[in-house]
Amino acid sequence: MGIVIMVGQVLLGLSLLIILHELGHFLAARAFGIKVEKFYLFFDAWGVKLFKFNYKGCEYGVGWLPLGGYVKIAGMIDESMDTEQMKGEPQPWEFRSKPAWQRLIVMLGGIIVNVIVGILVFWMLTFKYGSTDFDNNQLYGVKPGIIGEKIGLKDGDKILAVNGKKANLFFQDLMTSDVLMGEAVLTVERAGQQMQITLPKDILNDVSEHKKNELVQPMFKMTPVNLVEKNSRADKMGLQVGDSIVSINGVQVQQLDEFKSQVTANKNKEINLEVIRNGSPVTLKAAADTSSVLGFNNFPLVQHQYGFFEALPIGTKKAFSVITDNIKGFGKIFKGEVRADKALSGPVGIATMFGTEVDWLRFWSLVGMLSMALAFMNMLPIPALDGGHVIFLLIEMIQGKPLSDKFLEKAQIVGFFIIVALMIFVFGNDIFKLTK
Repeated sequence: MGIVIMVGQVLLGLSLLIILHELGHFLAARAFGIKVEKFYLFFDAWGVKLFKFNYKGCEYGVGWLPLGGYVKIAGMIDESMDTEQMKGEPQPWEFRSKPAWQRLIVMLGGIIVNVIVGILVFWMLTFKYGSTDFDNNQLYGVKPGIIGEKIGLKDGDKILAVNGKKANLFFQDLMTSDVLMGEAVLTVERAGQQMQITLPKDILNDVSEHKKNELVQPMFKMTPVNLVEKNSRADKMGLQVGDSIVSINGVQVQQLDEFKSQVTANKNKEINLEVIRNGSPVTLKAAADTSSVLGFNNFPLVQHQYGFFEALPIGTKKAFSVITDNIKGFGKIFKGEVRADKALSGPVGIATMFGTEVDWLRFWSLVGMLSMALAFMNMLPIPALDGGHVIFLLIEMIQGKPLSDKFLEKAQIVGFFIIVALMIFVFGNDIFKLTK
């Protein structure tokens, strides 16, 4: 059932984005009086269609090949490679008969819609959920994972600043794209001494392989309890919100890791918790149990809610950070600092991000991210993508005459093979990662 949910979320999210992207081209074309012959979700390769209907001269449908979608615009050399149509005289309703600036807007329509959707999604998520992060002031330091140990971090290190900027919140300030891509210098305090740790330029290879939580994890102080799960062991033993845990079975605990270790060490034993409640010591008892979970939360969280318009610039910044991160990532690939097989993921990798359970916050966060990523990918100057068409139109506007149909046809074929090669690579890479 989990796989069905995962595939369903991927198809829902990508289908929504593909339809909206193609709708951008469709609406722009219609606005300039250009005839749109087909509007398809997925490709109807070799004429195989799952569903179709005609409305006002346009064929709408769903193809069988779920690798994107398209609108077929009359008088345009596109993925349909309808060269026969191009042999006739240009008609007033055709793409090729319109001014270059109108054709440019038509080609940018999909990208513009994807950007608007991305901003809207992140804006609404920011407005509804606000932001939640760990308070660095309540940390003992960090516990390095595989990557953290490799770059020289040790248990208890305090990360004071990133690129000279004071770190106040764990994820917001420490888990930035600069850190995850190796574009940062960490100011670290260890045993009362400060030092600088320069992250390696190729750290993204390790992040891609081990995931970012293998960089560092926060080491929390034992702050007061802020949540007790109903009917949990903690609830049954009388633990209350606001209690400060001092010791477990006589062993003092000052860090959350220490507490977890003691709970695990006392599995199958009766547990005595000494807590401070309203300034007075209280002892709580729990019967022996095979579980190493008590069922409470005392993470030092900082939460903030935003007003409707206050959330807009924050959501916009989150949306465009997807594009800037992609630019940085591709830059590192071209410089040879990051391996393409480590940095790139395809549909299978995307599916694993959605997960096997429905979580609407995660779903819409990924939809927003993918919308901006789709905008970025379509801006790449590859023939057959929107960015390739945009480049050719800009050349036409500069030189004052269009490029030849023969050139555009050959460029479209080259672009098609580039895209197929990229798809084969990312699919293969996804499968290889799953089999490792």
